Amino acid sequence: MVLTASKLRENIYRVLDQVLETGVSVEVRRKGRTVRIVPAEAVPKLSRLPRRDYLRGDPEAIVHLDWSSEWRP
Repeated sequence: MVLTASKLRENIYRVLDQVLETGVSVEVRRKGRTVRIVPAEAVPKLSRLPRRDYLRGDPEAIVHLDWSSEWRP
């Protein structure tokens, strides 16, 4: 994201919170030069993904399945 210094001033706390939550840097243009705001610690990429429900049904039912008939040593 690229912002002007004026837009950054209007939304400084929102922009800083967004950088900290997402780990995505923000560039600020001032007098033809660019300053980049980045979090000091890297945010794991997987944490940026939206959480999704991928199991349909009761997870406990999967834990207690009997696989002994399928097991071949």
